[in-house]
Amino acid sequence: MTSSEDKIIRAFKEKTWNEIKASDSWQIFKIMAEFVDGFEKMASIGPCVSIFGSARTKSDNKYYQLAEEIAYKLTLQGYGIITGGGPGIMEAANKGAAKGNGKSVGLNIQLAFEQFANPYIDQDKLITFKHFFVRKVMFQKYAQGFIVLPGGFGTFDEFFESITLIQTGKIGKFPIVLVGKNFWKGLVDWILEVVHEEQHNVSPEDIELFRVVDTADEAVEVIDSFYDKYLLSPNF
Repeated sequence: MTSSEDKIIRAFKEKTWNEIKASDSWQIFKIMAEFVDGFEKMASIGPCVSIFGSARTKSDNKYYQLAEEIAYKLTLQGYGIITGGGPGIMEAANKGAAKGNGKSVGLNIQLAFEQFANPYIDQDKLITFKHFFVRKVMFQKYAQGFIVLPGGFGTFDEFFESITLIQTGKIGKFPIVLVGKNFWKGLVDWILEVVHEEQHNVSPEDIELFRVVDTADEAVEVIDSFYDKYLLSPNF
């Protein structure tokens, strides 16, 4: 245990406000260090697409195979691939990037149950984060598009946060593609019929912030057609 960690533990045990405040200040430097490390490693990777989906998806699942195909075809168009660095859909996407000799980036996360980085990430492009919010900034800042395959809460979080940031003008618009019409149908119908038409909680233009497709070629086409109009550049 380092002296700083010992100080934090002691502060909470003694419940002295000054020491607790000091420990919070120390945490800021840890967070800053994660941002600096991420920015330095990601700044030169070039145009990339982030691919999201469940870590639980097995290699014989059609969405695993589809993620691999999408990533491979994107690399043939000159894009690198960014994933969360773990197994499942993330592994499939990094595998497709490696197959296409494209840049294969993994933004791993420390979890209570260990998540090991998949073997298809370029070793100089593997970054492990402690804080989810720092990691999420890297996904947003250095991606020119999001491909979202079936997943759970973490996948939904990335999808909705990206839409919110674009909707509120906090980041530049970029293409967001949901892959798997059958999987996403219930969510999309609810957004259209309840959130939009019944409650008027989103505007018509907000509905246009994402596309739903079924094939790898369709997913790649959404990305390519968007950048026929816009220059590739970081989103912040």
